[in-house]
Amino acid sequence: MPVRRAFRKAGPGGQAVPSAKAMEFWQRFEPAPDAPPYRESMAAPMPDGSALRLPLRDYGEVAVGGLIVNQASFAVLRRLAAWMAEAARPLGAEVVCGLPTLGHALAPLVAEVLGHPNWVAAGYSRKRWYEEVLSAPVSSSTTPGERRIWLDPRILPRLETRRVLLVDDVVSTGSSARAGLELLDRAGVRPVGFLVAMAQGDRWVPSWPAELPVVAAFATPLLRRGPQGWVPDPATQPKVVLPG
Repeated sequence: MPVRRAFRKAGPGGQAVPSAKAMEFWQRFEPAPDAPPYRESMAAPMPDGSALRLPLRDYGEVAVGGLIVNQASFAVLRRLAAWMAEAARPLGAEVVCGLPTLGHALAPLVAEVLGHPNWVAAGYSRKRWYEEVLSAPVSSSTTPGERRIWLDPRILPRLETRRVLLVDDVVSTGSSARAGLELLDRAGVRPVGFLVAMAQGDRWVPSWPAELPVVAAFATPLLRRGPQGWVPDPATQPKVVLPG
C-alpha cells in the first residue's frame, strides 16, 4: 500500500516536503472555497465560484498555497488556460512566450485558445548555436541556485515587431518573471503583459515595473500564522487583472 502523508515535515528553509498525498492536489475543482483558518491546504476561489485545493508551503512567518501545474490533471490545466486567455485577451497579444519549466505546461494551451498558430519557448538548455546575448540569469522561490534561460536566435522572427505576451505558471517573488523580462529585452522585445495561472501574494510587487500589467487566472494573498492555523492577510492580496 502506498504511503499517504500530507505536507507535515519541514525541509531546508522551512518549506514543506511533498509526499505521496501531494499528488492528489490539482486534479479536480471543488464546489466552493473553504473558510480559514487553514492547516495543510486551502481551497482557493476560482473565477466561476468553484475552488482548487492547494497544499500550503510554510516559509516561517508566512505561508502560500502551492501550484505545480505539470502535476495537474488535463481538465484543470485546460480550465486554468481558458481563464488565463480570457483575462489576457484585451491585451491583443500576437504571440505567446512561455518561461521554463512550468510555464511550458500552460503557454501552448493559452496560445491555442487565443487563436495563435504557435508559440515561443524560452528554455534552460543551451544548444550549440545559441548566443550568450540571448540569455539571462534566473532563480526562483521553488528552485535553489541560479541558472540561465535562453532564446533560440532562429525563432526571433516570431517575436520581432509583434505584441508578445510573457507566460509563466505562478508569480511569487517575481525573480523568474524579471529574468523573463530581461531575456525579452535582450531580444529587443517589450511584452504587452505578463500572464500567470496564479498570483501568489504581493512579494513581487515592489520590484515590478508599474507600466506592465500582470494578468492571472486567480490570485491569493499571503497567509499569516494564527492560533488555530493559517489565515489570509488581506493587505497582501495582489492587484492583478483577473477574468471577467
